[in-house]
Amino acid sequence: MSLSRIAYVNGRYVPHHAAGVHIEDRGYQFADGVYEVMAIDNRRLVDMTPHYDRLERSLRELRIELPMTRAALDVVLHEVVRRNRVRNGIVYLQVTRGVATRDHPFPKRAEPAVVVTARRGGRPNPQNREEGVAVVTVPDIRWARCDIKSVSLLPNVLAKQAAKEAGGFEAWQVDADDMITEGSSTNAWIVDADGNLVTRPLANTILSGVTRLVLKQLAEESDIRVVERPFSVEEAKNAREAFITSTTSFVTPVVRIDDRVIANGRPGSTTTRLIELYDQHLATPA
Repeated sequence: MSLSRIAYVNGRYVPHHAAGVHIEDRGYQFADGVYEVMAIDNRRLVDMTPHYDRLERSLRELRIELPMTRAALDVVLHEVVRRNRVRNGIVYLQVTRGVATRDHPFPKRAEPAVVVTARRGGRPNPQNREEGVAVVTVPDIRWARCDIKSVSLLPNVLAKQAAKEAGGFEAWQVDADDMITEGSSTNAWIVDADGNLVTRPLANTILSGVTRLVLKQLAEESDIRVVERPFSVEEAKNAREAFITSTTSFVTPVVRIDDRVIANGRPGSTTTRLIELYDQHLATPA
């Protein structure tokens, strides 16, 4: 007997196929909301504290009230995971400003709307980790507040589609100075000629990835130097190694950028070491 998926919508656990929100929810009308995606590993939600920290920051930046305490939200997330019997996969959390008559200014009495879903899968393809993936570069056409994890993802969708149509796994977005910002759903990294890990510094131009944060800490604890600075498309194409990080990609090697093969076209030793470190992190109880 197949399991019917369950979603949490504004205080109720409902069958996934019957879940819905009001047509005047501001997330639907204006993309006026934020979200988080957390990995589920062996029924455990991974790195919950930095995810909650980022959620609360995004809400503050948009002046949306926190819909419930962390403790209450923790109960909801774990209950959705339990009801869907997800051992390994992802849980998706979305908070919008709520339902109100369509008008651009903030409504006076709307209550934040909360949706939570969980599903199996959402883990890296082992072949991608063993052989590496290709990325394509595209112009970064997003808004000026990429540090907010907004549900407004149309530019990211277009970038990901461009990568797919070009036979790539991911798109690296490029700013007006020909510097790489980040992927459409990942953070971008290279290993330079001196063996340093290089990734763009945190600012309004990129999202503060939780996997990025964790990997930076793991690398520094293992005496791998991390340098936060912008890097160009050409530097990336000439790098010793390149890789991406995210909740669903973990650490995934990049072996081709556009039409340029990176080094010998195989995952490098530093990236392989970082994959091992991150896998150990996943296996370590919080």
